[in-house]
Amino acid sequence: MNRRKFLKIAGSTAIIVAAGGAGFALTRRPTEALRPWADAGSLYADPLRRALSYAILAPNPHNRQPWVIDLKSDTEAVLTCDLDRLLPATDPFSRQIVIGLGCFLELFSIAASDQGYQAHIRMFPEGEPNDRLDQRPIAHLSLEKKTGRPVDPLFAQTLNRHTNREPYDIKRAISDTIMTALKDAAADTVRVGTTNDGALLNDLRVLTKDALIAEIRTPEAFQESIDLMRIGRCEIEANPDGIYLGGAFLESLNLAGILTREKLADPTTKSFRIGLDMAEQSAMTSMGFFWINTPGNDRFAQIEAGRAYMRVALEATAHGLVMQPMSQALQEYDEMTPFYKTVHDKLTTQPDERVQMLARIGYAENKGPSPRWPLKTRLKDSQT
Repeated sequence: MNRRKFLKIAGSTAIIVAAGGAGFALTRRPTEALRPWADAGSLYADPLRRALSYAILAPNPHNRQPWVIDLKSDTEAVLTCDLDRLLPATDPFSRQIVIGLGCFLELFSIAASDQGYQAHIRMFPEGEPNDRLDQRPIAHLSLEKKTGRPVDPLFAQTLNRHTNREPYDIKRAISDTIMTALKDAAADTVRVGTTNDGALLNDLRVLTKDALIAEIRTPEAFQESIDLMRIGRCEIEANPDGIYLGGAFLESLNLAGILTREKLADPTTKSFRIGLDMAEQSAMTSMGFFWINTPGNDRFAQIEAGRAYMRVALEATAHGLVMQPMSQALQEYDEMTPFYKTVHDKLTTQPDERVQMLARIGYAENKGPSPRWPLKTRLKDSQT
């Protein structure tokens, strides 16, 4: 986040310097909330939980981590969705939540290959949910030992992939060769499109910026994000999901009464306006975009889009890129209608084709992982 702008709000840097001193800074890392990244693959001997310990690191909307796993054996489980973790304001049909579950399933499959196992995934074994998710299983998972099975090369990037919402380096272009590699990373069940130059790149910068600002200016939609903000180490450790606002600087602003949920949500405050400026800055420094389209928009298509996004994101990481989903224009609530139409006019060719994912990419400093709930908290026994 832009320190200079927030320091202007404070009027004086003294309180920030005092609160953000070296001793304070050394204690602000939410170590326990980040531990699942360090523990992945190391806590469990059985192949199923080992693969699941990687799958929980998958990207997902608002970092809600909606997965619940019912273990049946060391090689079999059932995946369901925690319905308390939906996003009714910005994702009224849970399309994005299902895409996040698709990311989980693909990362599970990739991680299984590291142990020489084939992941078998049977989708919606008790039927496909329609407009509203319910308690029926998302997928039945099983592992089969395969002698000589090669490790998926994307597995090497599992712990390196992190969403990055910062401005990107506008002096570093992305090569056409890398853009082709991103397209090739996904299965042929989806269509991946890319741009790294010209009018379309600029159009998507403006479109994603305008859609993001529209969401921030839509009270109900933005309040959903505000309610999920975790500000400072204590909040992050207590609830390692949602939108992560951590680090000594941001926590200092919070302690000084500058960075608060109330001020971020209030359109009359400087904090709110600076949030708008920062959203615009990030979108307008995008150095490329990739998008994932499906023929139709049923739940199977959404899962396939999530699986494809996981692979493309890992491929981007392998090339030193960072990324951020820019999904606002794809969302199905009234304020997004004009942006939804525009993005589909630009990026689809068939009447029933659906843009499922749109993400910005570029080069920037890796900001590290987002918090995660440990696997043991995502198991069904811990949910009851």
